[in-house]
Amino acid sequence: MKNVLGLTLLLLAAAVQADPKVLGDALWETGDLRTPESVLVHQLDGRKVLLVSEIEGQDPTEADGKGGIALLDTEGKIIDQDFIRGLNAPKGMAVQGNTLYVSDITELVAIDLSTQKILERHPIAGSTFLNDVAVADSGAVYVSDTNTGKVHRLLEGKIDTYLEGMSGANGLYTDGDALYIGAGPELYVARDGETTLVAEGFASGIDGIEALADGGFVVSCWVGLLYHVSEEGEVTQLLDSREEGIHTADIGYDKETGTVYIPTFFTHSVRAHSL
Repeated sequence: MKNVLGLTLLLLAAAVQADPKVLGDALWETGDLRTPESVLVHQLDGRKVLLVSEIEGQDPTEADGKGGIALLDTEGKIIDQDFIRGLNAPKGMAVQGNTLYVSDITELVAIDLSTQKILERHPIAGSTFLNDVAVADSGAVYVSDTNTGKVHRLLEGKIDTYLEGMSGANGLYTDGDALYIGAGPELYVARDGETTLVAEGFASGIDGIEALADGGFVVSCWVGLLYHVSEEGEVTQLLDSREEGIHTADIGYDKETGTVYIPTFFTHSVRAHSL
């Protein structure tokens, strides 16, 4: 009897360990945003906030000067929708110290978070669709160019090309000096310029990549898909909102609360879900 009981407990434990992540119902949804593309969780002046890039328009390549960054609290209340203005079609974001780096079509823009003023614009020659941004421990700032399949790097004030041949390069995430890249429907990691496949099997091109507190990743595909990627590279679908026409752009994630923040792009909202 003891052997049977022990075997049952082992099987139950294995089933629990194998149970994939589950995305909870929406905790809240904030509407009336202006084509939100990316969400970044950040500590600003001692409080946790959400920075939301707004393209403000239907064309993510139009240099119209209308784009900007909205500031929300973690309950979805808009604190300042005009927190930063004067951009064109901003997308991915990352923070280094007190400087916010934002991709803006063909420029990597540096912004002082204290003054909300643009410090510098770094034009990237040959780029046409700069997308996500990530900062490494080394101080390097990476930005993907989806149309050219390249990842560029800003280091010590100079721009160079870190990787080429990454078809559909979009989502970026750094862990130390390792750079994770969503290139089309595949997830890679680059170390010292050498790339290794981490996971495949996504139904569309990867947009956002966020590491989970207990290992693995949550990954979005812009068309309306959200996935969990285990540490072993197993891909599990969490959400499919394609039939409803709800996009899942460059997600934000709060490791402390396990909350995923989804910018819905054309439906002009940000949704919060527990994971």
